[in-house]
Amino acid sequence: MDRRLLVLALGMFALGTDSFVVAGVLPEISRTFNINIGAAGQMTTAYAITYAVFAPIIAAIAAHIPRKTMLLTSLGIFVVANLITAAAPTFTIAMASRIFAGFGAAMFAPTATGAAATLVPAERRGYALSIVIAGLTSATALGTPIGAAIGALGDWRWTMVFVSVLAAMSATGVGFLLANVPLPPKVTLAQRIKPAADPRVALTLLTTWLYQSGQFVAYTYLTVVFDRAIGHNHAVVAILLVAFGVAGTFSNLAVGRLADANGNRKLIFTMLIVLTLVLVSLSWAGATLWTAIPALVIWGAVGWGLLAPQQHRLVTVAPHTAPVVLGLNTSFTYFGITTAGVIGALGIPVFGPHHLGYLGAALVVFALGTAELATWRINLSNEIPLAGKLVSAN
Repeated sequence: MDRRLLVLALGMFALGTDSFVVAGVLPEISRTFNINIGAAGQMTTAYAITYAVFAPIIAAIAAHIPRKTMLLTSLGIFVVANLITAAAPTFTIAMASRIFAGFGAAMFAPTATGAAATLVPAERRGYALSIVIAGLTSATALGTPIGAAIGALGDWRWTMVFVSVLAAMSATGVGFLLANVPLPPKVTLAQRIKPAADPRVALTLLTTWLYQSGQFVAYTYLTVVFDRAIGHNHAVVAILLVAFGVAGTFSNLAVGRLADANGNRKLIFTMLIVLTLVLVSLSWAGATLWTAIPALVIWGAVGWGLLAPQQHRLVTVAPHTAPVVLGLNTSFTYFGITTAGVIGALGIPVFGPHHLGYLGAALVVFALGTAELATWRINLSNEIPLAGKLVSAN
């Protein structure tokens, strides 16, 4: 295993943990700043929207800056930002630091994936990217529950210190192990967003936005959606997060192979249906631990498992701009997290936290519609060349 890839994966692990760990310590944050749960959830929103907006912009305008400099600077910003969050005396400062952390993440993620692709021979680039991205996906299975457990045993502020330590370890590895990383080919911002003009790509990205919004409406506020099962036992929060994350990690690996073998349409359709049903069930499945764990396992499996067939679809319809469309898909995932934080905050006082799953399910139903529209456009574009060949033959 190339140790350079591992230090980049560790940085992505820190980013992923920072994205999702707030969900596990929301009640503690709410009590510290004397705010409601919906307001506390905006700490996730601030981080996500900053990442979603700035990742493609920074990747375009900073392409000329040496990669090692970018990696170290971004991790430095990320470490400082999370330490500020940990020490924040007011909610306003905490929110500002989350924006600061999102900016550091937006600098690091595209730089790390781009660097991974240049550190290895061309025939090993897919493997290198999978290692680095695995750091992000494994954060849901390991980093988030560990962070939540730290917050439960001590204070949520130590959870943010934990994230800073992870990023600092990655920065140390980058400093010692990465020498000269080749600069990537310059891709302008216009070139980065151009693929979204293709209706097939646009509808697939919209599907990502909608279904991620749907599942994160409930996930962002997981501690209050499942408060009946959790009781006052903080260890249960970690158990629930582990169940969700492990199921998602293994599903993502398995579903990727299924997409290669059987195509993506049936997988996307089936998993969106299952995700809708799981979210609808949360109002009663969240009542006991014995129903909450199976619900979270299924939810994690389909919610995160959908990433693979969605990415497969994007790469299939836009093979020549695959890195760009995959980067856009990540941005739209974070747009979904952003939307979810706001919808959830507005929904809690109206519907109650136990019924947030209904709001999430409604968004996933819309995602099912856009996914089927994408399928129709893809099939239509495949039929046009075939019709042309038949006309030529006649």
